[in-house]
Amino acid sequence: MFCKIDKFLKNFYKFTGYIAAFFLILVALFILTGIASRIFGFYVRGLAEYSGYSMAASSFLALAYTFGEKGHIRITLFLEKTKNKFRKILEIWCFTIATFFSGLLSYYFIKMLIISIKFGERSEGADEIYIWIPQLTVAFGSTIFFICVFHNLILLITKKRKF
Repeated sequence: MFCKIDKFLKNFYKFTGYIAAFFLILVALFILTGIASRIFGFYVRGLAEYSGYSMAASSFLALAYTFGEKGHIRITLFLEKTKNKFRKILEIWCFTIATFFSGLLSYYFIKMLIISIKFGERSEGADEIYIWIPQLTVAFGSTIFFICVFHNLILLITKKRKF
């Protein structure tokens, strides 16, 4: 059963990576549309805001995929100098701390999302959309990142993965 959950989560991280790539393409399209609109003399309101929202969505949705692919910067200077048993203890400690802080990050983004929904906050840009819409992707991405870090901690403890 654990293997099925592991495979599902890895595929889910890959899926969120694809969604992040889609939002990155949207950033490029919004910027190119803004450039073209200046050249041809028309104005599309809200392009800068939508580009920023898409960049935030891309960044946070890519966290879990990047972490799973070992793309995040990991400081291994001290870990390389330690012995096998002590190294595993240090790695478990590092992953525990990372799990705690990623969980805290996720908690506060979800709390921010709930407050924005509760008060009906709108963006200050020209489009005045509800701010919870772009915050949704940030909260979702940070939650998936927390799940990914916790998942990798479990894999490390159960000796299914070596880092």
